[in-house]
Amino acid sequence: MRVLVAEDERDLADLVATGLRRHAMAVDVAYDGTAASERLAVNDYDVLVLDRDLPEVHGDKICQDLVRSGARTRILMLTAAASVPERVAGLGLGADDYLPKPFDYSELVARVQALGRRSQAPVPPTLRRHGIEMDTQRMQVMRDGRFLRLSLKEFAVLEVLMRANGAVVSSERLLESAWDEHADPFTTVVRVIISRLRAKLGDPPCIQTVPGAGYVL
Repeated sequence: MRVLVAEDERDLADLVATGLRRHAMAVDVAYDGTAASERLAVNDYDVLVLDRDLPEVHGDKICQDLVRSGARTRILMLTAAASVPERVAGLGLGADDYLPKPFDYSELVARVQALGRRSQAPVPPTLRRHGIEMDTQRMQVMRDGRFLRLSLKEFAVLEVLMRANGAVVSSERLLESAWDEHADPFTTVVRVIISRLRAKLGDPPCIQTVPGAGYVL
């Protein structure tokens, strides 16, 4: 899942981003409305965590523009304004969910995960393929009854391959889905993670390289 956190309180934004990354999400951060708009124009996000009172470009306009564009990105609006009329107004702009500050962090994570599931094609909470069982909510993976200890990045890449349901996934798609915007597309990070996954998944080999196209599970 790829998430954009648009929040002008830098400490809060960085804290939210760090916590979401612990749940195998790829997270970018924008500290003002201009930066948020620029990132939304070039990246395909599953969820936007949007502070309503952003400087430069107001969060309301960002929300309206994103909804008008027809993007599949789901919007979780954050604000210090907690009255019912203000929540109704925020949802009326097209936001999918609304969370007043201060908020419980575990609730924020749960809401982002729920919105992320809605932005993608429906899939069962447990993915199965080639003897692999992935519990996407508990973040647990087994193969042929054997628990696998995966890093967050390994889990994220494997989840993309599992969700592809036998289709080829390009290195570029893996980068977009499992890494943030700082990932260098010319590095070997995808190849390294794939190599580690192959070693941990064991025999029989189940991740194949499709020359010039990407990888398939």
